[in-house]
Amino acid sequence: MVMFLFLVIALAVVVAAVTLAVVGGGEGSGPLPEAAPERLQDPLPPDRPVNRADIETLRFPLAARGYRMADVDDALGRLGAELAERDARIADLESALAGAQAAVHHVSMEKPAQEERP
Repeated sequence: MVMFLFLVIALAVVVAAVTLAVVGGGEGSGPLPEAAPERLQDPLPPDRPVNRADIETLRFPLAARGYRMADVDDALGRLGAELAERDARIADLESALAGAQAAVHHVSMEKPAQEERP
């Protein structure tokens, strides 16, 4: 009986202590401040084209359900725009090269014909 009474008193003391800790957590303590959301640690360089090393070091911070969608969308949008720009530049250069090769080929074809005529 004494043991049962001791357990009931100990249980009441524990419940009271937990209740006081939760409800009356102190005069100066309020709710914890909101933590700043984790942001992209290695942003892509804004002042130059993205290179392979930038992509290899790019790390997206984890969020509650994976990665922060805004960070991933921004990085993929930037990469897509730069790839489109590079593709257009490559197409322009290939077109210019084809034109130059055609001009050289045309000139080389005219020279022998002119040389044969005395």
